[in-house]
This record gives sequence, C-alpha cells and structure tokens, in this order.
Amino acid sequence: MLYLNADDIRAVGFDWKKLTEVISESVAALHQNDYSQPIKPYLRYGDPKNRIIAMPAYLGGNQPMAGIKWIASFPDNIYKNKLRANSVTVLNEHDSGIPLCIINTSLISAVRTAAVSGLMIVKYLEANTINRKLTVGINGFGPIGKMHLKMVTAILGDNIEKIYLHDIAGVDKEQVDPEIKHLVEVAGTWEEAYSDADIFMTCTVSAAPYIDKTPRSGSLQLNVSLRDYKVDMKDQVDVIVVDDWDEVCRQNTDIENMHKVKGLQKNDTLSISDIVCNDALKQHTTPEVVMFNPMGMAIFDIATGYYYFREATARKIGSEMPD
Repeated sequence: MLYLNADDIRAVGFDWKKLTEVISESVAALHQNDYSQPIKPYLRYGDPKNRIIAMPAYLGGNQPMAGIKWIASFPDNIYKNKLRANSVTVLNEHDSGIPLCIINTSLISAVRTAAVSGLMIVKYLEANTINRKLTVGINGFGPIGKMHLKMVTAILGDNIEKIYLHDIAGVDKEQVDPEIKHLVEVAGTWEEAYSDADIFMTCTVSAAPYIDKTPRSGSLQLNVSLRDYKVDMKDQVDVIVVDDWDEVCRQNTDIENMHKVKGLQKNDTLSISDIVCNDALKQHTTPEVVMFNPMGMAIFDIATGYYYFREATARKIGSEMPD
C-alpha cells in the first residue's frame, strides 16, 4: 500500500489543466449516475463549530475507484499555529475493496477544492466573451486561498489585470510567488477585493455572513467557504450553481439560509452537472452574475486522490507500507 504525505503531493506538483480535467471527468460520471456517494455525516462534540466529516464515495467511468476522506475542521486552530483542516484519504480497489493508498494531508483537499473552482472558471470563460483582462479578488489567504491563487493564475495566465488579496489577519506579500507578485495588490478591506472583481472567491473561516454589496455585473462569485453572503444577496445574483443541492442546503450554509429565509428551491439553481455536461451557462446571453456554492463532493476527492496515486506510482514517489 502506498503512503503519500504533503511533500509527496508537492513533488507530483499542480498541473491545473489535468486537475480540472479530472474533475470534469468526475462530473461526467455523476451526470451518468455512475457513482455512489452517501450524504456526509458530521461528527460534532465540544465546540459546535468544530466538526469531523466522513466522505465515502465510489466513482465509475474509465478509471473506477472507491474510498473515503476523513476530514477535521477546527477553525480556532489558526490561533494555535495549527492547520484548520486535517484529513486522511484512503483509496480502495473498486472491484476488491483492497486498500491501495493512504494520503495523509489536508493539501489534497485544498487541491480538490481549487480544481473544482478552476473548472467553474473554465466554463464561465467559455460562456462569456470578455475582451479585456480580468480582475480577481480573493478574500481569505490561508491554505485554501493560497491554493486558489496558484490555480487562478495558472488558468487565466496573461488574461489577469490585477489580483486583490484580503485577509482579516493581514496578507504577507512575500508568500506570493515572485513571478506573479507584480499582479497582486493587498486590499485593506474585503469590499476593496470584491467591488471590481470579475472573479471573486471566498476562502475564509467566517462563522457569519457579511457580504451585502452589489457584485460587479457579469461576475463569477465562487462562494468556496459557503458562509459569507447575506441572504438578501439572492436578489443580487442571476444564476445560482451548486455541486449537490442535498449536500449544500444544510449545515447553516448560505444556500440553506437563502432557502429558509428567501424561499430558494432546488429548481431555482443549476447543478455542476448542468454546467459541465449541458453547457447551461451558454444559455445566458446577457452579462449575469453567477454564484457557485460547492459543499464539496466526495467523488471529487476520490478522483483527485486517485490522480495523485497514479502520478506518484509512475514517478516512484511516496512510501510503500507493508500489509
């Protein structure tokens, strides 16, 4: 059985074209109902904002795989010089159940999350003709925000005008890769990062919504951290996209609150399958604000983990563990 840690994942690297293709192929299996993914249970104890989540899944398609991610999220860890999120992913042969690989790092979750966002950016660009360079805003510059910065600069390349970064704890610009530092501006407030952004991403650990300003016309709002937009923002958004309605409409997410307070229903939203497999965004011809709300699907974790398993095996990266 292969064992991979954070250094092994970094050694394989982050090929965002391949990673977004991995997610796209997973969505195709989802669209064809060639998967199994129970609703994730949340283990809570002590402080109610802490949780440990089990994410089992089987993903079919051309490279079937099964497995589970066990991920803990303890938001106050950031004040203890510890990672907020910690996870272990186990991959099993789909036809025997034999464990193939253990990936012991939350880095894999950050990669999966950014790859899903990357796929949405690709589909957004395919659906919109934008004859200018784009402004990007990222609110929250922890591990998820940093991974999103890597992803968006790789996908957009020379099409970026400026990137605004904001974090309530401050942003150390020295943590930005030197080759893109000239594009980055540290914002003093989230509003500064948000107001002119063509693509805006929430990568925070916010416990309560705060975004209440009209977004830029035609912008893509990537609500990665799920608890940042006030319920009245439903009326400021033209297209609401979810990865899975049943998953995301719970656990005090913005979608659940919009459902309870503003009457948002499943048939008012599009799914990631609609976007990827039916090109649903191309049906909207005028500039519209698109808001994507990804709860995080276990099939994407298994697909991403399996990609790194294959790459690590081919490159002889990682440690073999005895049975």
